[in-house]
Amino acid sequence: MTTPISGKTPDLSAKEKREVEKNQPPRAAVLHEIIRKQGDQELERSIAALWWSALAAGLTMGLSLMAMGLLNSRLPDGEGFKVVASFGYCAGFLAVILARQQLFTENTLTAVLPVMSEPTLRNFGRLLRLWSVVLVGNLCGTLLVAYVMLELPIFDSKTDVAFLDIGRKVMEGDRSQMFSKGIISGWMIATMVWMIPSMESAKVWIIVLITYFMALGDFTHIVVGSLEVSYLVFAGELPWKDFWTVFAGPTLVGNIIGGSFIFALISHAQIRSESGPPKESADQEEKPE
Repeated sequence: MTTPISGKTPDLSAKEKREVEKNQPPRAAVLHEIIRKQGDQELERSIAALWWSALAAGLTMGLSLMAMGLLNSRLPDGEGFKVVASFGYCAGFLAVILARQQLFTENTLTAVLPVMSEPTLRNFGRLLRLWSVVLVGNLCGTLLVAYVMLELPIFDSKTDVAFLDIGRKVMEGDRSQMFSKGIISGWMIATMVWMIPSMESAKVWIIVLITYFMALGDFTHIVVGSLEVSYLVFAGELPWKDFWTVFAGPTLVGNIIGGSFIFALISHAQIRSESGPPKESADQEEKPE
């Protein structure tokens, strides 16, 4: 008599089946719930806690401009060496995310999922409160760092020129480019936030990979970019009007659309579209009669 062919591997013990279950990547619904809970916790934090964490994140982001400027000033000219210098962009993101400081573009995903799960006026109000406090705190930190890096005798003249060149590079784009690249940047940060819970052991590499490609693509980011462009303003090369209307406004809207209205909305819709209870685990399958 022929034994029917089964889709499952035969002769696995209960322990081996548990090992299989343990090594499965988490379902999208699990990632959604992890990030939703993180967002809900952030929405519950006090204004003072959010403010100081956001200010610290803005100050810490100074590492990105500092690292890029130092690398650019010490590497030979040429596109190949610019590729190497772009790794400096990752420094601020690594420090901010690993230190769990409040970064605005992270919150375009984490804080939005609780609102999408429960779209009440109270949750919308909590989201706007968090966004406002974190954005202002981030910008205050970056503007302070840019001013200090320019005015205090910290770096040599070659590095100061490199800082200016970085800001000039950002301002080569017009409003539509700032907006379009901001969408991609917001989407990339949201992708990074979504990936981290499923690959916690590779968190550093995920952050480096995503932010490095952001630097290579010259995608605009409201927090890092405000540091780079405000350096030009403090140096007298750019008016504040251009800072707000050409860079900050379009970039901010693009980041929000990319992180919230594209990635978060699609991810949330994916979870809501799933139906049926989760599959039984190996423990449940092997319960004795």
